[in-house]
Amino acid sequence: MGDLVLSLLPLALGIVMSPLAIMALVAVLLSRRARVTGVFFALGWALGIAIGLGASYAVLGLFDLQPRSTPPDWVSAVRLVFALVLILGAVYIYRKGHARAVAMAHARTPTEVTEAAPQLPGWLRSVETFTPTRSLLLGVGIFVLNPVDLSCAIIAALDVRLAGFGGATDALVLILFGVVGILPILIPVLLLLVRGEQATPVLASIRGWIASHTSVLNAALVLVIALLQLQKAVSAFLA
Repeated sequence: MGDLVLSLLPLALGIVMSPLAIMALVAVLLSRRARVTGVFFALGWALGIAIGLGASYAVLGLFDLQPRSTPPDWVSAVRLVFALVLILGAVYIYRKGHARAVAMAHARTPTEVTEAAPQLPGWLRSVETFTPTRSLLLGVGIFVLNPVDLSCAIIAALDVRLAGFGGATDALVLILFGVVGILPILIPVLLLLVRGEQATPVLASIRGWIASHTSVLNAALVLVIALLQLQKAVSAFLA
């Protein structure tokens, strides 16, 4: 089981480093009702992860999945090309995202946050007046409607199915995976609940660091996945 958990870490990082979720959380925590909307956003995010993992695991259970045999050489060649492309992509992501991340780090209001992050959906610009229900739906939607996050959940469920442990072991692995994905959203919300206004400087510092390093984190994630693909390709060629 330990090997399975370790193999899922890059996928968990893909969820943890979700820039859209982080930006949405920043906007929520800067709103007037930050405590209430923050809690409901975190609940929505947790529910989104649970839906993504649970539904994927259930649907995949309808198929007769067996561990794959040793792939042909062309698969390893594709992995190698994919790794090289991802390495170049990591460089591109970092360079393109650096300027936007700096603007995001200096944002002080929800409006400034969304202006610094034009890729956010237009309806998020009204986060200042969000109700708990809308915050909950935002948390769910940010996960299940994000192709990257949902893909990570689907692949994780597939890997768990293919591992063939079944039962309680599968449930435990999926729960651990989900917890890792929830923590980056939950911790800032809990900090705000416990410390109240005293948490504002800390949250601002956390927000500034995350926003300033979003491009670095995303590039690092792509690079990690690239290196894993490269390692699998090289191992197959040398086998």
